[in-house]
Order: sequence, then C-alpha cells, then structure tokens
Amino acid sequence: MNRLVERLVDEILVMDCQRGSVRAMELLVSRWQKRLWRYACNLTGDSEAAWDITQESWLGIIKGLRKLQDPARFRAWAYRITTNKSIDWIRKNRTVKKVGLDGVQSHQHNDEKDADVEELLEKLDMKKRAVLNLYYFEQLSIPEIGIALKIPKGTVKSRLHSARKELKELYQKHYE
Repeated sequence: MNRLVERLVDEILVMDCQRGSVRAMELLVSRWQKRLWRYACNLTGDSEAAWDITQESWLGIIKGLRKLQDPARFRAWAYRITTNKSIDWIRKNRTVKKVGLDGVQSHQHNDEKDADVEELLEKLDMKKRAVLNLYYFEQLSIPEIGIALKIPKGTVKSRLHSARKELKELYQKHYE
C-alpha cells in the first residue's frame, strides 16, 4: 500500500477511534502493533520487554487518543509514547546487557552484512540510535522525528548527521 494511502487510512481510523469505534481501534492496533514492537525492540534490545513496552504504549495511546487534535500527527505521537516508555524501561533496567536486535533479526534480512550493521548500531548511544531507527526503519520525516522525540528539527538533523558519521566510522573500523 502506498505510504500516503496508509497515512490517510490511519487518520480515518484515528478519527473513528475518537468517536468511539471499537472496530477502528482494533484495526489501528493491528496496523501498528508490530511497528511499535519493532521500534521498542530496536531501542531496548529485549524482545520480551518490547512487548511489555508496546502494551504500555497502547494504554497511553488509547487513554490520550481523544485529546489528539490532529489525526495526521498520530504516527509521530505513537512513536513518542513508545520512545518514552522505552526510555523508562531502560532507566529501570540499566543492568541489562548491551542492546541487541536478536528478536528483530528473525523479522529482517539475515544477510551477514545486515547483521554486522545491526551490531554496529548497538554501539551508538540511545539518542543517535533512536533518530536512525525513526528515520531509516520507521521512515519518519525530520519534522515527525522532532515531534516523536520532542526536539527541534535542527537537533534532529544534527543528531542524524552525527549518528551517520559515527556509524560510518564504526563500519570502516569493522572492515579494516
């Protein structure tokens, strides 16, 4: 499905949810559950925790959906809630092993170079990893990432540039 059509369908579902449609909520959850889980898993490195985070995110989404004034902002808003829940989980579980993408790898390419890049992504700090995930994996625009992370567009661009540069350096060191 075309990205613009997908966004339009999401907006319609959000408006129907705001009017109390249970069916629209079921459809919205089915469309977004896996995306939010994958994002939480990428941030935390823990597939089980990602399910918990996703459920907590849905509680926040359902609770606040009526207050969302612009249905077009649902995407960024849902990722912001998931980002916040992921950060909360990371703070509570600082002793957790270094972030890994084991749960995500089964849903993505198993190509060796892809796995190497995923390993390198794990070495980036949370802020850089979040920006890269939202931009490349979730395909959010710069303004949407700003909304999702509650940072100005200029900061998004700066972090994206810095994260790309650091990832490139890690990649070059890895293949030398």
